[in-house]
Amino acid sequence: PLSDIERKVLRIIINVSNYGRSPKMPTVPDLKWRTGRSERGIYRVLAGLNHKGYIEWSRQEPHKIVLLSQSSKNP
Repeated sequence: PLSDIERKVLRIIINVSNYGRSPKMPTVPDLKWRTGRSERGIYRVLAGLNHKGYIEWSRQEPHKIVLLSQSSKNP
């Protein structure tokens, strides 16, 4: 199961990357601004979502977030 902050960040990633005037993947600064979390906190959440199979992400390339198939998992 996802924690509240994991669910919130995943929802932000889904919404920002799929909707709006110019859909694009949110950056770490975007996620910090939208959640009020620190960079370290965002990294922890992204690492958790990666570990649970919702996204592909690594600390070596923090700007690269890949949303995996939404059909098999629903937050």
